[in-house]
Amino acid sequence: MNLIDNFKLNREKENFRDVIESIYNGVEFKGTNLWVLVFAIFIASLGLNVNSPAVVIGAMLISPLMGPIMGLGLGMAINDLTLLKKAGYNYLFAAGVGLLTSTIYFAISPINDAHSEILARTSPNIYDVLIAFFGGLAGILATSSKLKGNVIPGVAIATALMPPLCTAGYGLATWQLDYFLGAFYLFLINTVFIALATLITARLLKFPFKVHPDDKEKGRVNKIVWSIALITLLPSIYFGYDIVQKNNFQKKANQFIENEAVFPNNFLLQKNINPISKEITLTYGGLQIKDSAVNVLKLKLNKYYLQNSKLIIQQGFSYLNENKSNTKQENLLTSTLNDKAIEIEKLNKTLDSIYKQKELSRQVYKEIKAQYATIESFVLQPSTLINDSIQKNIWISNLKSKEKINPKEQKQMKEWLKVRLATDEIIMNFEN
Repeated sequence: MNLIDNFKLNREKENFRDVIESIYNGVEFKGTNLWVLVFAIFIASLGLNVNSPAVVIGAMLISPLMGPIMGLGLGMAINDLTLLKKAGYNYLFAAGVGLLTSTIYFAISPINDAHSEILARTSPNIYDVLIAFFGGLAGILATSSKLKGNVIPGVAIATALMPPLCTAGYGLATWQLDYFLGAFYLFLINTVFIALATLITARLLKFPFKVHPDDKEKGRVNKIVWSIALITLLPSIYFGYDIVQKNNFQKKANQFIENEAVFPNNFLLQKNINPISKEITLTYGGLQIKDSAVNVLKLKLNKYYLQNSKLIIQQGFSYLNENKSNTKQENLLTSTLNDKAIEIEKLNKTLDSIYKQKELSRQVYKEIKAQYATIESFVLQPSTLINDSIQKNIWISNLKSKEKINPKEQKQMKEWLKVRLATDEIIMNFEN
């Protein structure tokens, strides 16, 4: 079989009439579809409000918003004005209901914080365009195929129509215009490029025209479609470029801090990288950093292509003057360092204790193995015995042997181990 044949769709194509009827049925918002839309709006708004990705994903899965958007694309593809008008009306109706409902919800909700699930929908870019377009391609292909599988739920999650609409409602309810504009623009991106993907795929699959357009009308429609797509696309390219630039700045700044921003007798308490203002703010604790050292560090910005950035050095615990020490700051620094030293000493003692315990267990195992060759494994562990009247330190040992050890030998082992460990308290278990 030719490799190209694997990519052909003819064998799996659904009957065109059935596909068109299916999209027609998904376009309308009345009865069940309308109630499902309302419930999906509330679920998405609640998920955004409590910052729950799982709830937001649930809203995406049950949202019926994909129907009228695919109807818009198919209506343009097959020159079906009835479908186009119906899909356009229902799309505007659904978007209006979604925006109004989410605005009312967020207006009365006691939680008004913009969590990560909301913020993620306020800065659309070129990547969102690509997601919408390829999601739309997958959606119309699945709808046109007999092997639909689980593509439609996946497309609903990937293209995420409901969350940005509800985020736009959040922006209106909290009077944050930038949130509203960003989220609504993302909603429009998803709409335009899902519809465009539907149009292109329907044409490639050669869906039959309802009314065959003449060349003049066809050219006019194509100009309108591509103009809308281009107008939607251009801002997203700018935002995508902006995101790439910010990520590059963040990466270079972190490399600069890690490799160069090291001062003797100082430790970095906090770093703040602002890609928008191109500022790098570093807060240190320790000795006063000289201006000459700071100037040398600023010169190294060029090495990381950060020459247009502003470096701000701040100091937390510091000596205002190396010769005239400030007593209060000195005492604070000394106290902090002493506390750290005590913590380190405690950790070192704990590590030493663990290491010594391992060495002791290994040595005792060798000694007892030399006396009793049938022993397979040996566990030795210090512990604490607690009851209502006493609390004392004991040793617990677990010994496994290939052959059964008689009671006399068990007693001898236990007595020998008491002497070896210099203890009177030991619990010894034997396994055969």
